[in-house]
Amino acid sequence: MSSSANIYVDNGSYNKLLSYLMGLDQPQLEEFKICLQSSQLLLGNFQQIPWANLKAIDPTNLLCLLSEYFSERQIWEVTLSIFDNMNLTSQCTEVRAMMNVPGLPVGPVERASVTGHLQPGYLNIPPSLFVAEIAQTQGSQDPSQEEPEVPEEEKDHRRRYRERMKAKILTMWDNIPWPEDHIYLRNVTEKEHEGLKSLLYPNRTGAQPQTIVLEGLAGVGKTTLAMKVVLHWAEGFLFHQRFSYVFFISCHKVRDMKDTTLAGLLSWDWPDSQAPIEALMSRPESLLFVIDGFEEMDVPSTLDETPPCKDWYQQLPVNRILFYLLKKELVPLATLLITTKEYRTNDLKKLLLNPWFVQIVGFTEGDREEYFIRYFGDQNKAKKILHWVRKNESLFHFCSAPMVCWTVCSCLKRQMARNPHFQLSTQTTTSLYVYFFSSLLATAEVSLSDQSWPDQWRALCSLAAEGMWFWKFTFAKKDLKHRHLEAPVIGSLLRMNILRKVSDCEDCVTFTHQSFQVFLGAMFYVLRGVRGSIGGPPKHQEMRVLLNDALADTNFYWNQMALFFFGLLKRNLAEELEDTLRCKMSHRTTDELLEWADELESYDLVSSCFEFLHFFECLYETREENFVRQILSHLLEADLDIFGSLQLQVSSFCLKHCQRLSKLRLSVSSAIPQTELTFNLETLETRPHYKIRQWQDVCSVFSNGNLTELDFSNSKLNAFSMKKLCYELRNPRCKLQKLTCKSITPVRILKELVLVLYGNHRLTHLNLSSNNLGIPVSTMIFKTLRHSACNIQYLWLESCGLTPLACRHLFLELSKNSSVRFLSLGDNDLSGVEVKSLQGPSEMPESSLKELSLWFCQLGTPSCKYLSDALLKNKSLTHLNLRKNNLRDEGVKFLCKALSRPDCSLQNLDLSDCSFTAEGCQELANALQHNCNMKILDIGSNDIQDDGVKHLCEVLKHPKCALNTLGLEKCNLTPACCQYLSSVLRSSKSLFNLNLLGNDLEPRGVSTLWKALKKSTCKLQKLGLEKELYNIVKGELEELQERGSFLRVKCKWDFNDLEDKWWW
Repeated sequence: MSSSANIYVDNGSYNKLLSYLMGLDQPQLEEFKICLQSSQLLLGNFQQIPWANLKAIDPTNLLCLLSEYFSERQIWEVTLSIFDNMNLTSQCTEVRAMMNVPGLPVGPVERASVTGHLQPGYLNIPPSLFVAEIAQTQGSQDPSQEEPEVPEEEKDHRRRYRERMKAKILTMWDNIPWPEDHIYLRNVTEKEHEGLKSLLYPNRTGAQPQTIVLEGLAGVGKTTLAMKVVLHWAEGFLFHQRFSYVFFISCHKVRDMKDTTLAGLLSWDWPDSQAPIEALMSRPESLLFVIDGFEEMDVPSTLDETPPCKDWYQQLPVNRILFYLLKKELVPLATLLITTKEYRTNDLKKLLLNPWFVQIVGFTEGDREEYFIRYFGDQNKAKKILHWVRKNESLFHFCSAPMVCWTVCSCLKRQMARNPHFQLSTQTTTSLYVYFFSSLLATAEVSLSDQSWPDQWRALCSLAAEGMWFWKFTFAKKDLKHRHLEAPVIGSLLRMNILRKVSDCEDCVTFTHQSFQVFLGAMFYVLRGVRGSIGGPPKHQEMRVLLNDALADTNFYWNQMALFFFGLLKRNLAEELEDTLRCKMSHRTTDELLEWADELESYDLVSSCFEFLHFFECLYETREENFVRQILSHLLEADLDIFGSLQLQVSSFCLKHCQRLSKLRLSVSSAIPQTELTFNLETLETRPHYKIRQWQDVCSVFSNGNLTELDFSNSKLNAFSMKKLCYELRNPRCKLQKLTCKSITPVRILKELVLVLYGNHRLTHLNLSSNNLGIPVSTMIFKTLRHSACNIQYLWLESCGLTPLACRHLFLELSKNSSVRFLSLGDNDLSGVEVKSLQGPSEMPESSLKELSLWFCQLGTPSCKYLSDALLKNKSLTHLNLRKNNLRDEGVKFLCKALSRPDCSLQNLDLSDCSFTAEGCQELANALQHNCNMKILDIGSNDIQDDGVKHLCEVLKHPKCALNTLGLEKCNLTPACCQYLSSVLRSSKSLFNLNLLGNDLEPRGVSTLWKALKKSTCKLQKLGLEKELYNIVKGELEELQERGSFLRVKCKWDFNDLEDKWWW
């Protein structure tokens, strides 16, 4: 199904269906859902709906879910079947009557697509206070919908509760401090407003999402939106008809609460502390829980092991109560509105049923421009500053939060006022934050001795760092006291807007924006001192863990913390902080970093998902070239995606210092100019384009004397940049051996490779797969291959759109004078009589080709005749891969004419998924009787069945049979074949590897095999077996291994693993 659900067009038939579902009481509705899991009641081959989708759904959503899986007619049929099973006689009579009404569709009806119902999805919303506009447009609600009659006592409960919540939210707003010079923007476009209405007010027949997640960066407006929802409900403008009660639960506020019950938790905000729990329990579908700040919650490690909780009065830790709410175990019919920072989204997805995600994107680019212009009051100056900020991509991303816009603007305004010669071009994200804090502290009025400042700053930074480790962003009075932060310092930090009071938590503070906490947390690791922030390992060990996590994680805040940490190593910034904060920086930090970098040599950084680009960005932030050269001297491999100006900039800065780099994967999609010079309109001068210089720095690593492998697949290059690259590859200092160029755009630039192939004796491996080479490019490259100055030995041309004619030209060139010994032409169409060109003219000298891969080349039975002739003429070919070709039994028979010859040199043959049967196996068995060279045979994914195995086993028992590896994966084998295989395993002295994955051998079949495997005469070392079958013999295998057996069982044969490959 698509990411947006399909909602049926409104009609009377669906209204009637909905009325039947809504007429069911709660136990009947639950029974109806359970019946939807019965294949008998679903009438035939109807698709079963996952229980997770049904578990907590209400009647309206249930009907929409049914419409996702069934046509309208099918829904009626299923409903009748279930009602009949439930003995609902009167409803069955009415449904039968409705099904006989003329005009009821027999098949699927036309659907109207409405984004955002039932299926998980995303909606991008700026931080503007959009709900305020909804307060003015009550027309969005259904005017015909009236509030149901409720007792006067209940009305009084609701009225008093709404008044309490309105007062609470307004008080929270009044207590939020903002800097005096902060600019307030209000920019709600009609499109954004309509997008929100489609979420909050769907079509009358559409499904209302029951779990909505507002996610985004810190400070972009998630909590504000959640508070607005509660406020406008309390004022009667929003959700007035749908929700009787709305509860606002702040995660940071309840984080340290004592154990309580759900009933107790809900009573917190009640006017008289006595919530009408029984009334709430009777109408759970009319409840909305707003859970704010999920990122501050710890996921209980044993949550999955505990039984479900449905009791409103069960005493539990508060975090468990919240998680039961999120999982729809407590109050499953209630609606949830959750806010979270985006790095906790994956944790939420594991908990929620059918969540609807709303991406809160913060200030748009237009908002940022307006903010800068209004702050500086000079449009030209503001646009110049904003142009610089755009070039600093991480900082520009941060500016989606209004408080970061204020931070940047206020800092730059102060710097420009203090220094008329202030240069933007020399600034980094770290330097801005350094100058921001230092300028605030320079004017701060606080009664504190100079001797106390270093300890106080260290304590504040330690508090920030500890909060980052434990996802804690709100700090209670006891946290400040534990760090010995003095009241005058706290007061000063509040006045400077570095800290702010938390509006709904007495005596609690938080950093005004999370970037302040990130910066100060990073600063902790460059301050003098050895004690860590979390009371365990010393600071330098904590720093190592931080870097390892930050550079192997996409968490934006960890990444930013690492960026600030490296940025603070810049000498002038360290001196600025020392002068202003009156505390010393550690002189050991760079040495500790170099020791950490030294360990990088022992890690497989690529497979461990090391973030090379972010590492380079961090190093670029230092601008300390000598330090960067030292730290990069330990880097042996790198994996880079250059997709923008920043990536090109940081890569050019760092790669020229990677003098020991031996492996590089480089995907380039950033635009590089076609010409080397650029014209400056202001100075009327031409000068080298800065991106050309950067690209030259990138290419300089190719001739560092150590690079042996280069992969620049998935790159978009122009002819100019490709020539620059090839020029460096021809450098005499270039030691490149392996070159991969898959999926290059445009393909024509590959013609430049001729310059590299010709005369480069070191280059032995070339991979041009996944390029539609065409005649001009392929002709140029193929002609170069035959030249004596070309030393390519391994060549991949898979998925290149090669025609039979192009392949004929290739083989003609290779047969003249080529060094190619391995060739893969997989996934090219070689069907038809042209395949006979594979054997080449008889008068040509014997080819050096030893390994040939023709997987999925549309080869059929006729092709096998020519392949058989080629095998007889070419005595050097030892490896042949024909996987995924429709050869059938007749084709295998042709191949076996060559295989049965004693002088056939073939050693490895892959015939997996070639559509042959036991008859083909008989031919292979006959051929192997006369062939002592065959070592590896893979015939997996063919329907050979037990009879095919029987034929092969007869020859495998022959003493002269040299086969050491046999692949029988997914061959429709049964336990009966195990008797034949056991006989081979007991007697064969050559069979070391046997793959039986994907076959239903049953426990009795494995038991038969195991009797042979335990024999001392069994030489098998690797056996492919399904996991559930392996579990049967796991204990016995361990005993065998303890006695010295080399046998291993593989439950997955990974052909990307060199050890598991047959030979490719």
